[in-house]
Parts: sequence; C-alpha cells; structure tokens
Amino acid sequence: MNLSNCVCILKSRRQKKGMGIRMSKKKVVVSLGHEALGYTTEAQWDAVKVTARALADLVEEDYQLTITHSNGPQVSMIHKAMTELRRVYIDYTPAPMCVCSAMSQGYVGYDIQNALRCELLSRGISKTVSTILTQVTVDPYDEAFYEPTKVIGRYMSKEDAEIEIKKGNYVEEDPGKGFRRVVAAPKPIDIVEIEAIRTLADAGQIVIACGGGGIPVIEQQHMLKGASAVIEKDAIAGKLASDLHCDELIILSGVDCVYRDFGTENQTPLPELTAAQAKELIAQGQFEAGTMLPKIEAAVSYLENVPDGRVRITSLSHVKEAVKGRAGTLITA
Repeated sequence: MNLSNCVCILKSRRQKKGMGIRMSKKKVVVSLGHEALGYTTEAQWDAVKVTARALADLVEEDYQLTITHSNGPQVSMIHKAMTELRRVYIDYTPAPMCVCSAMSQGYVGYDIQNALRCELLSRGISKTVSTILTQVTVDPYDEAFYEPTKVIGRYMSKEDAEIEIKKGNYVEEDPGKGFRRVVAAPKPIDIVEIEAIRTLADAGQIVIACGGGGIPVIEQQHMLKGASAVIEKDAIAGKLASDLHCDELIILSGVDCVYRDFGTENQTPLPELTAAQAKELIAQGQFEAGTMLPKIEAAVSYLENVPDGRVRITSLSHVKEAVKGRAGTLITA
C-alpha cells in the first residue's frame, strides 16, 4: 500500500467519525417529545442520557441532526417558580411567558447538548453540539389568541384566578383541584434565527433549536415583542424541516407507530401512509387533538413543501430500527 492510499483511508475514517468537512448524506430534523426529557429537573438528567444514545445512533447512521424538543413540563415549572417568587418577594416582577420559554430553551438545550456531546465522544465522534435561542414570529390576530387552549403553571385558588382574569389572562377550572392559566397556541410564521441554524447545520454541526416551539414573538416595526403564548412543538418541527429542506423529519412520540382506532380493541398499526391517506384519517377524526393530530398535521405540512421528503413517527426506543424501515410509521408524499 503506497502513501497516497494510506492518506485516503485515514481521511475516510476521520470523515466517518464526523471529524472531516464532508457533509453527512441525510439531513434530518428530530423532534423530541416529553418522554425524551422527563418531567422534573432530576428526571431530565437521567432521560437525556438515554436520548443521547438514540441520537448518537442516528449520527452513526450518517444523519446530520437538527434537534427540536418539547418543553411543556419545563416551562410550566419555570412559570410556577417565577410566579411564586413574586408572591414571596413583592419587589420581583413576574416573568412573562416569553421569558419562561427562553429559560426553558436554555436549560433543556444545555442538558441535551452536554449529554449528546459526552455520548458522541465516548464513541470516538467529535462534533460540535450547539443550542440556539430561537424566536418564532406569530400573527397577533391569530384566532388562537381568542380561544386559548394550552394549560400551564400552578393550580390557583378562585381568588388568584380572579386576579389573573382582571389582568386580561385566561384561566380554566379543573374541578376539585383549582384553576390554571390558559394561553394561546398560535401558528408559527417565521423562524427568526433560521439563517444561523442553517449556517451551523451546513457546517456539519449538530444544532438544538426552536425548543418548546420557539419563543413566540410579534413583529412591531424593528422590534420583536414577546407574546403570551406557546407554539405547538410539532408544528415548528415541520416548519424547521421545511425551511432547511431536510431529507427527513423524525417525530419521536410516546407510541412506537401511528395507529388506526388507537386505544380500542381494534387498533391497527399503520407502517406506511401517504400524505393523502393521512389527510383522510384526519378527516375521519382518527387522531387525538393533543397527541397524534399535531404530529400528522406537521408531517403533511412538511411533505407539501418538500415532496421528496420522508417523515418517520416512532418512539425513542424504536428510532434506530425505524430509520432502517423495521419499525415506526413512514409517511411520504
């Protein structure tokens, strides 16, 4: 073997480990659900280690990852903590939802990027993992602002609920438990930091972005004003995959695949779907509004913008098999 051949072999090995400059073959957005993060700070430390192993498996399968994640329990915890802080220390200003969302992006991203970096290095893979604090513009006249649906924060007494109502906020009673704040879930318009995300992804780096759906903001001339809302994380995953023109969108759920008649004795796994079939199942009311429906809607939206793309819906534990076509649900245009 001559020197030239040795150099080529060494270069190939370095590229395989993510140390070269070659772009990976398959660009993918991975959307992580609650199961990938846990519901408390300590549970998250343990959960992200498991999640990091699954993500590292995808890197080894030659996927270029851009990662987004849920933040429901995390942002609720932060909102509750900041509200209670204001109750104890009257001089503190309550944190608005946009600030709570930013906080959740920071600490969830911090845990994911460190766990993933550690897992990759243990496999001999050197890749930069970065979290981008991401804002997403929404329409101030979106109908969601008139009919809020996302329940967040602590349980309140009737007296506290009346105070929130006087502030112009919405509350909802949970019989026997108390009242909770309800915020809007408007549709995303534009990802403000998309060029930064694209630049890092194109450089072969792993990016964590649009956490919790992104920080919802409203454009006011040159200013971006935080909105009292949350954005559906599956909706932003579909948009992120579209904007980056990814080859695939992988949505990780609490179930191993999409089912027809889910939760009944007649439930049937659906290993493959077309976008048209998915729309038909939506029209039939097959998918629950707060769980599978937004995932299917995100899949259809992405495929309408990237017809040659592929969507995989599966659980964290089945993702390695799903990308090989042996598990999960594959949706194509």
